[in-house]
Amino acid sequence: MVMPHPVTLTFDNGPEPGVTEFVLETLAARGIPATFFLIGRKLATPYGLALAERARAAGHLIGNHTFFHQTPLGEATDDAAAQEILATQDLLGDLAPEKLFRPYGNGGVLGPHLLSQSARDLLVVGGFTCVVWNALPRDYTDTQGWPETALGQITAHRAAGVPSVLVLHDIPTGAMQHLPAFLDCLLATDVRFTQEFPDETVLVRAGLPSALCDRYVAAKPESSAFG
Repeated sequence: MVMPHPVTLTFDNGPEPGVTEFVLETLAARGIPATFFLIGRKLATPYGLALAERARAAGHLIGNHTFFHQTPLGEATDDAAAQEILATQDLLGDLAPEKLFRPYGNGGVLGPHLLSQSARDLLVVGGFTCVVWNALPRDYTDTQGWPETALGQITAHRAAGVPSVLVLHDIPTGAMQHLPAFLDCLLATDVRFTQEFPDETVLVRAGLPSALCDRYVAAKPESSAFG
């Protein structure tokens, strides 16, 4: 018996008035659970926080996606990295008891720029779960063609027996107008939407670093012989 293909559906860079509501309505109409990774500076408004509360009340998971979303943590100072993580987590509060964190990739790139050593240590000590992705259809630039790309990525994962962790963006590009048709297309296939993050995409789980973690941590600068 063939098991349904697991798809972890995630949305980055919200909450965004006028877009996040549409995404929530689209998911609710289909009974699909998702995870929203939110930017701290967008939460620091009454309406942004209200959208986060609405998403949580609908059963979606809420995660931390840095505060400013401008500099990868592997390229940030220790103080800046701490602020990016902790200031956003303080705003999320009880909305995010799982303490999910997704680093900023600067164009969706995976590599050692994602975390600094101090950011890694903070996530470990704080008991965070740090997750990345393996399906990125770049809906933020290819606003019309991303559904076809996403379906191709998921099809390839299904063939390889690899769960899909898909990143979309609830931002005002117009890309999310295609979300209903995309989800209906997926639902017509043998998929199972889940909020689980497979080991292949987890750098730290509940404060425990995975075997993958070090490859996403920037190397410490070599100390100079002259101080």
